Amino acid sequence: MSTTAVLRSEWIKIRSVRSVAGSLMAVFLATLAVTVLAFATVGQAEADDPGTDLVFGAFYALNFGQIAAISFGATALSSEYLNGALRVSLAAVPRRNLFYAAKMTLVGVLALVVGLATSFTAFLVGQMFMGEYAIGLGEPGALRAAFGGGMYLALMALFAAGLTALLRSAVAVLSLLIPFILIVSFVVGDVASGAAKYLPDRAGQLVLHQHPEGSPGPWAGLAVTAAWAAAALVVGWWAMRRRDA
Repeated sequence: MSTTAVLRSEWIKIRSVRSVAGSLMAVFLATLAVTVLAFATVGQAEADDPGTDLVFGAFYALNFGQIAAISFGATALSSEYLNGALRVSLAAVPRRNLFYAAKMTLVGVLALVVGLATSFTAFLVGQMFMGEYAIGLGEPGALRAAFGGGMYLALMALFAAGLTALLRSAVAVLSLLIPFILIVSFVVGDVASGAAKYLPDRAGQLVLHQHPEGSPGPWAGLAVTAAWAAAALVVGWWAMRRRDA
């Protein structure tokens, strides 16, 4: 089977499995909903604080979008481990390297496209409620943050997908990653702020700051998240190569 045919079949799977397609759409919808709610209520009040990073604040809702991105990456892989679906997939595509590469490529591309649309839309819609505090994409760091935000969401989806290929369970991955991002990362940040900057979520979100302090810098931080995602993808590839379907 050709690479194009495998990619097409994986695209059909993502479209047809409700939980996968729904989590992908939720990246955009959840982020936009939180953006409207937050900026329409407290946006200007928060911006009135002299120490506020207006660029970072503009992407506040990506904290919720990343949960949906993680869910998308996890469910896109976990659907293969339900009711023997992986055996059927590997019967159609016996070359496991091709199957894994095609699936992860499609997950990454879709997450990047939706992530970029989400990041730019959230920024532009949020600024509609900011009145005199509104900033544009010409604000220093804003355009970089908008592109970086989309890339960050894609990398978190791939990170979750790689871990799901290893653990074979979306529930296990979501139970691990979501509490880690929402709780553990902040606890580590309070205890060891320097080390926390190299955690996958903290490092990637440096690209959203107008003037990130210290190291790594905004793009280097995103590269750290990419390294975490790459490590998860390699481990997931190893698991799929070695284990029985």
